[in-house]
Amino acid sequence: MFKVAAFYKFTPIDDIPKWRADVRAEGAAYPELCGTILLAPEGINGTIAASPDHLDAMIDYLDKQFGIRTNGVKYSEAAEAPFNRFKVRPKKEIITMRCPEADPNRQVGQYVEPQDWNALLDDPDVTVIDTRNDYETRVGIFDGAVDPQMAAFTDFATFVKSQLDPQKNKKIAMYCTGGIRCEKASAYMLAAGFEEVYHLKGGILRYLEDVPPDQSKWHGDCFVFDKRVAVGQGLAEGDWSMCFGCREPLSPDERARDDYEEGVCCLHCVDTLTPERAEALRMRHRQMTAEGR
Repeated sequence: MFKVAAFYKFTPIDDIPKWRADVRAEGAAYPELCGTILLAPEGINGTIAASPDHLDAMIDYLDKQFGIRTNGVKYSEAAEAPFNRFKVRPKKEIITMRCPEADPNRQVGQYVEPQDWNALLDDPDVTVIDTRNDYETRVGIFDGAVDPQMAAFTDFATFVKSQLDPQKNKKIAMYCTGGIRCEKASAYMLAAGFEEVYHLKGGILRYLEDVPPDQSKWHGDCFVFDKRVAVGQGLAEGDWSMCFGCREPLSPDERARDDYEEGVCCLHCVDTLTPERAEALRMRHRQMTAEGR
């Protein structure tokens, strides 16, 4: 059993090459450690997994260096290693938005604890926005939330400029998987003139962990960026897989369709699949199956 930790922290980091080397060296002490940590001048972001003792030791190290427990580390479990290897990557941003005015180290919206989130969902004066990508919102979403249908987080600014108005949308509440995107989005919204901005602390993952099922306003599962694909209430592994052809998440019903071929295609990509690409994917799938992967 692997223990999985998702975390982030907006905090100024100098000398990224040095910190990358230091974090990689610490991670090398735990051979089964897997996952990815991103380092940028604006902070740290990552999801990693290992045996419980080794993961706790790595989190202790990261908290000592970067204070990652300030936002709350989100823990879950995986039956198998959810990542192939351990990586530490330097980035320009720990969550890419390409809007310099969105600076969480300068200002952010008001954090909302999971137990208080339902009250915002029920408030007719609050515009609730899902800041995740369209393939994520397809897996699950909150009651009444606006889905911007974004292909990437870099589309968020365009959505705000075209669909929202500080004079009309007086109260904004946002959420995302673990809290990082909605926190950066809140910094952007404040810079754009929106005055009353809220975001879900710890994101959907903490909500699913802390809010009892009979009080939950979440529908579906929560997409996660690892081999589990999605988790549900209490962060239990969901019954989702991923199409190898297009990387779209697939529910059991979608896998039962006639246009689904394991390792090759699904309803999202079958119409654009060339015969050459299909045969290459079938060959790869046969090889992987023969090797028992």
